[in-house]
Amino acid sequence: MKDWWIYQGPGDADARLSRLAAQEPPWRRFTGVPDPDYSRPGAESAAWQETRRRGEGYVPDQAEKEAVNTALYLRRPLLITGKPGVGKSTLAHSIAADLGLGPVLHWPVTSRATLRDGLYHYDALGRLHDANLHSLGAQPAPAPEAARTAASLWARRATVQARTAAAVSGPSGIAPYLRLGPLGTALLPVKKPRVLLVDEIDKSDIDLPGDLLTVFEEGSFEIPELARVAKQHPRVRIGTDDDPEAGALVEGGRVRCKAFPIVLLTSNGERDFPAPFLRRCIRLHLEPPSKDKLVRIVRQRLGLTPDDDTAYADLVADFITRRQDGDLATDQLLNAVQLRLSGAWTDPGDRNRFLDTVLQRLNGPTAPGG
Repeated sequence: MKDWWIYQGPGDADARLSRLAAQEPPWRRFTGVPDPDYSRPGAESAAWQETRRRGEGYVPDQAEKEAVNTALYLRRPLLITGKPGVGKSTLAHSIAADLGLGPVLHWPVTSRATLRDGLYHYDALGRLHDANLHSLGAQPAPAPEAARTAASLWARRATVQARTAAAVSGPSGIAPYLRLGPLGTALLPVKKPRVLLVDEIDKSDIDLPGDLLTVFEEGSFEIPELARVAKQHPRVRIGTDDDPEAGALVEGGRVRCKAFPIVLLTSNGERDFPAPFLRRCIRLHLEPPSKDKLVRIVRQRLGLTPDDDTAYADLVADFITRRQDGDLATDQLLNAVQLRLSGAWTDPGDRNRFLDTVLQRLNGPTAPGG
């Protein structure tokens, strides 16, 4: 443990976050005003409990701690590369649990993902559908045939259109159809940063990394649907990615962060990224865990002690041997140890079939019998 560390550093979480806030780089200062009526999901929420469960069992190396803390101090995204199953995603949960920052916001990226998917969602079709239903409900009763002049028809039509427009415009009309995405929620102005996991960004469209640059630099973004009505309705509350009823305040149609979020972008190395994007990231490459780290992970995850090591030492050795011919994920070893401790596959004659079943390689040659 080093004195300058925030993540996994000395002192309680609030004290460490206070130290971090006091060391804001002059070129990374953000001006959002926190909303006292908004709060992230609390300790009793299922999402926060899941984040703590996953994060508290993570065993980071010193290189990981130093990279994370460097990204924290500089308010820069952390780009994590490595083979599948080495713990890239779990590191995000570890940071959130260690600093008490609430549930991790998760954005799983696909080849079809766009920047707007991460920022916010607007249900235009749902709004149009509701407007049509309201229009039908607002239709006035038919007038006598003699009174159906062109003027009265146009007057009634104008009345219906005005009522419909009033029903679906303004904050009370548009708010139910807007919801912040994971990136948008992470950029809300809060005193303590949120943790955002942008998972498998190497699977994205070629333009997405570049599109993210402006948002990461400015720490803000505009919602055009709200910006258009900002003069008439400057303050609108909408739902967030992890709580559709949260009612986060958006002023002037723009979200501006206060504490820059802790952003982790994971990549399996399936593509290269442009230099401007890499320049704005702190990079960390995770190697497959060593034998000693695997043992520490098993102890931490399964609540074991050094006295229990002999019960699964052979499984760790088998895992390392099989990993030489093809990728294996650490959770596969945890599965094998859990089965051993549960008394499954106890017949010595089943050993090879047990290993072939639980430790199937993710790539490379198929295991014997697998």
